[in-house]
Amino acid sequence: MVQSLLERVPVLRLSISATTRTRRPTEHDGVHYWFLSDEEFDRRLAEGDFFEYHVFPWGQRSGTLLSELDRIRGEGNVPLLELELQGSLAVKDQIEGAVSIFVDAPLDELERRLRGRATESGGEIEERIALAAEQKELAGQFDYVVENDDRHRAADECVGIVERELNSAATMASR
Repeated sequence: MVQSLLERVPVLRLSISATTRTRRPTEHDGVHYWFLSDEEFDRRLAEGDFFEYHVFPWGQRSGTLLSELDRIRGEGNVPLLELELQGSLAVKDQIEGAVSIFVDAPLDELERRLRGRATESGGEIEERIALAAEQKELAGQFDYVVENDDRHRAADECVGIVERELNSAATMASR
């Protein structure tokens, strides 16, 4: 979904999240995530460097660094944030004009994708599925809900939403 948006909406730039998760062999610091130790995450949190952050039930933390938002805006682009539920709702409260899209994958499809990726343990997969089931109940608080039952159709729908919202914002700004 995110890759489709980045490829098809040129003004968008992905905000690279910071995480305490262990880096996977194919991931690179500053490209996929900013990989921080727990101590570094704590320090940056205490210094007010995070716009938002989330603590997962299994202890990992991830968040959006303010420096990422500044970098993207400084380049004249629009930040795209891929967030957990609480982070998304915080953004809606803090940034005027922010648009939130809840991408809702059927739970059986989510489980299939997680098991196919084979990067989480069985316990982590179960925790992710339980979390997704809880999050579905708050989907109505988002501006849009897109059913991710078919990746191509869902991507097309997300691109359409983002393009409409960007065009609407540009029209309002020119008045």
